[in-house]
Parts: sequence; structure tokens; C-alpha cells
Amino acid sequence: MKKITLLLLGLSYFASAQNQPISFKEVPSEDKIEVYAGKDLFTAFLFDSDNSIKKPVLYPVLSPEGNFITRGWPLNPREGERTDHPHHVGIWFNHGDINGNDFWNNSYERDQTKRHYGTVVHTAVKKVKGGKKEGNIIAQADWNDFEGKTLIKEESKYTFKATKDYRIIDREITLQAVEDVLIADNKEGMIAIRLARELEHFDPKRDYQPTGNYTNDMGIEGTDVWSKRSEWMRLTGKIGDEDITLAIFDHPDNYNFPGHWHARGYGLFAVNNIGSEIFSKGTEVTDYTLNEGMKLKFKYRILISSKHLTEDEMVEAARAFKE
Repeated sequence: MKKITLLLLGLSYFASAQNQPISFKEVPSEDKIEVYAGKDLFTAFLFDSDNSIKKPVLYPVLSPEGNFITRGWPLNPREGERTDHPHHVGIWFNHGDINGNDFWNNSYERDQTKRHYGTVVHTAVKKVKGGKKEGNIIAQADWNDFEGKTLIKEESKYTFKATKDYRIIDREITLQAVEDVLIADNKEGMIAIRLARELEHFDPKRDYQPTGNYTNDMGIEGTDVWSKRSEWMRLTGKIGDEDITLAIFDHPDNYNFPGHWHARGYGLFAVNNIGSEIFSKGTEVTDYTLNEGMKLKFKYRILISSKHLTEDEMVEAARAFKE
């Protein structure tokens, strides 16, 4: 049986000898909860009390060997990085059109009078619990429109797991409508990562040589994966001496599964379950109406590996996520 199968399938994810405990350090003065795999920083949950980044995020995110897989800018710029799209911070979840409010493109740079921008406002941490096999954060947030009125209440459960060679982030999101809302078909969404420059695709205009390459479950590679439906997407690359696989998995329980991939060579890596029109050139529209009190749930997995995972290993990992 392949090593990845041993790690990711069965009743438990990890053999005890390989498992790294997950622990947390709360830093209220910086509006964050740091997540540790063993003694090493894995990521941090930033809940942004001053709303400068307009949504809670996981940032930074580190590989098993301690390399940054997320872009540093705008929070902690690193030399040579792109400085586009200031709303691309770490790992986040939101959408470009809810009752006409753009949650995706909002950032500290946006003129709030020019467009109806929505903000995801952190309201509470319900649970922080570490453990030998995994750790959990359960957090709540309000999705507020441009006038500050709450449209949706969110509860997200983050589950973190780690071994020497792997990191896993699961996020289960429950959105409950406070009033009738239309989540309109829009290309800007939903679960997303902004990548470190080493994991971008080749760009002759850049003064560095990125190493990233996307592959989807149909074997389509490179920037051709944009707009395609896929159960999962694998990004392989290299940072220093570390081989990296960064994979995102959509879940069959999600609306409009498998989603369209809003994956760009410059470093945006996202899957969108409520956005089909632009991706399908108008042949599909996937608006979702959420009436007052109704709930809509999403599940995603992010896997970071210090090896280049094969297609067979990706298939096994996807099957594990579905079980």
C-alpha cells in the first residue's frame, strides 16, 4: 500500500509515530491565533478586528519544511513579490456578488463610495482545541453589506492535521441567511489561496523563475485549467530545496460540485462553486437563493506536501476526503 494511502485513508489519518500534535497560541493584541505542528508554526488565524483585510484569513501558511507557500504582500512584503490584488491575503473564503455586494474585491485600498463592498466581520471564537492527532478552531462571522447590515451569519470549523511531510487544513463552512439573499453567479470566489512567488507559473516579464504547474483531475495542465470543472487541483513546484505539492479538494456535498477553478498563473488558486456563467461562456448559470433562516454548507480540504504527489496519490487523497 502506498505511503499516501496509509496517511490519508482508513479510520485514522496518521499512524501515531508520524503524527505531530497541533497546538495553538492566542495573541489577542494582534487579533490572531497561531497554529503549531509540533514546535513549528503552521499558520495563523487572523480575525482582523479593524476590518483592514475585510475578512478572516489564514496567514501565513507554511510548508512542512517551513517555507512560506502564501504571498507576503500586503501584510509582510517579501522582496520581488507582485503587489497586485491587495484583497488576496493568505487563505480565505468569500464571494463577489451577494445581494449586489462585492465581498471578494474589498480591501483597505478600496474607495467604499465607489462600489457596494461587503465585509466579513469576525464576531466570535467558539472553540480552540489542540490535540495529538488534530486541532480545531470554530469561529463565527457576519457578512455585512455596504451599509453594515448583516446578510449572512457564518460558522466555520477549521481542522488542522500534520505529519513530518504533510499538512492538512479542512474547512467546513455554514452560511445562514439573516434575510433573503441571492448569491449571484460570479467568477470571484470562493475558497482561495494567494501563492508565494516561487509557486507562480512561468512569466517572461518577471525577473525570477517560478516553478508552479497546475494539474486537474482530467490531466489538464498549466494555466489551461482556468474555468474547467474538477474535483481537485494539484499545484506542484519547488521552494529552495523543498519539492511542494499544494492541492485543494472540492467536496461532493458542495453545491454545483465539482466547481470551476479560478486558478491563475500569477498566483491566485481558487475553486468557485457559485460561478459558472463566465467559465462556461454563458451556457450555465448557477445563482443560489438562500431564503431567510436557510443554511448552505461547504467543505474543502487543502493539502500541503513536501513531495510531488502522483495522480494516483491525488485520487486516493480525494477519496479519503469524501469518506
